[in-house]
Amino acid sequence: MTTKREQILDQIKTVLAGTTNVSTRIYRSRVVPLSRGESPALVIEPVSDSSQTNLTLPKLDWSLQVRVAVIVRGDVPDEVADPIVESLHSKITADLTLGGYAIDVQPVGVDFALMDADQPAGVISCNYLVRYRTELNDLST
Repeated sequence: MTTKREQILDQIKTVLAGTTNVSTRIYRSRVVPLSRGESPALVIEPVSDSSQTNLTLPKLDWSLQVRVAVIVRGDVPDEVADPIVESLHSKITADLTLGGYAIDVQPVGVDFALMDADQPAGVISCNYLVRYRTELNDLST
């Protein structure tokens, strides 16, 4: 059986289908560099996942930080990324339960990394905190 964390990450990838200007270039935890022709693209990565025991129930309450990196190329990378960021944010926050897997989704912030490459490039990281709950002894439920 798959953990709820994996179900949530898969659901985020599913929800992001059709993001403005991205087509099918949506990846989970990609570590291989993208070629020029592969951008713009989205990379979904877990950043951290911490738990707290719920004292009134035999449950664990989790806080999963997720990064959705928008990778773009263009003269003004943050400007190129802006409609993509707007689209992905609307998609992630349209259902704050992510199809029933989560309790809540909260935007945490956005980080910008702009760099010189064969063409100016940018990685705009949109960070979200996903709260969810599992059984104390079973991470899949």
